[in-house]
Amino acid sequence: MAKLSERLNRLAPSATLVMSQKSSEMKAQGIDVINLSVGEPDFNTPEGIKESAKQAIDDNYSRYSPVPGYPGLRKAIVEKLHKENALDYSISEILVSNGAKQSVCNAVLALVDDGDEVIIPAPYWVSYPQMVKLAGGIPVIVSTGFAQDFKMTAAQLEAAITPKTKMVILCSPSNPTGSVYSKDELQALANVILDHDDLFVIADEIYEHINYTGHHESIAQFEGMKERAIIINGVSKAYAMTGWRIGYMAAPEWIVKGCNKLQGQYTSGACSVSQKAAEAAYTQSQDCVEEMRKAFERRRDLIVALAKEIPGLEVNVPEGAFYLFPKCSSFYGKSYKGKTISNSTDLALYLLEEAHVATVGGDAFGDPECFRMSYATSDDNIREALSRIRRALSALQ
Repeated sequence: MAKLSERLNRLAPSATLVMSQKSSEMKAQGIDVINLSVGEPDFNTPEGIKESAKQAIDDNYSRYSPVPGYPGLRKAIVEKLHKENALDYSISEILVSNGAKQSVCNAVLALVDDGDEVIIPAPYWVSYPQMVKLAGGIPVIVSTGFAQDFKMTAAQLEAAITPKTKMVILCSPSNPTGSVYSKDELQALANVILDHDDLFVIADEIYEHINYTGHHESIAQFEGMKERAIIINGVSKAYAMTGWRIGYMAAPEWIVKGCNKLQGQYTSGACSVSQKAAEAAYTQSQDCVEEMRKAFERRRDLIVALAKEIPGLEVNVPEGAFYLFPKCSSFYGKSYKGKTISNSTDLALYLLEEAHVATVGGDAFGDPECFRMSYATSDDNIREALSRIRRALSALQ
């Protein structure tokens, strides 16, 4: 009997995409659903970036692009890393890909062999463990939790390392929690990594500019870490360019060459017009980035205040990204119309069906006590969604 490969059978579907699809299906039936499940800015791509893309079309940027990306874009990324992060890279240490998601997957596939262990703090972005499994590696999950603001300590990292450990994956600011590692916290983690030969870290910094602490810190800044760090970033979140599909890695040249070889065999270069738009994003005025960041911070304050008013929810104050990850386990075991809430996935489905608000259960992110709401939507939607959630949760007995 024909069947799918074991490699594919190891993977789980993306829970965020599943919930977003369910909400879209309900909307198609005429149901007024507020979607807080998807991690996508609700802003339009800034006009100057769109104009550059139109110009690129007129200038006939319509042919295959170089696998590692156009030199102009890679140069703009090098200059961005120098100016904003005080990190010095060469163009040969930059690889542009079809979104930051591919950049992460490239790094995992390039470095992880069968049986290698990859340390992933939980809560984590849903795709990290699946990418490790795809590569034949073993995800080693380190639980953090609400009490420590969802951040892995140096002691936890050290305790998780074995002779098989090849990589650590960090995301700061974090999806799904919005937590941000401080410079001191990153220094402590870097010290542990440097104590172990051939241990690498993927630093997913895609939410770098959606940061409410005043300054982004990169783990690559510490002495010796540039040789161990693979920085992942892109234009999707900071510039509202999710659909343009442009991400990049900055890493030691030998890793970039390996990922270039890999990418050359399964996607080749990223979209030509999107690359010219991304180059404009990095070289034009950055005022749009700050305007969107301020809007997200205002929305953060709004959703935190409203969520704290809901009895039974425990709420922290995220310092970045556009997610709230409240603790909801006090509702487990409660019922409504014969349906019992046993876990966060049940709770998310209940909120979708009864409150018509799409969220994502924390089970998918490795923390079954919480659920995720994206506040990348309007203030009015946030107010209405939290009002609906409050009514639905109060109905549970």
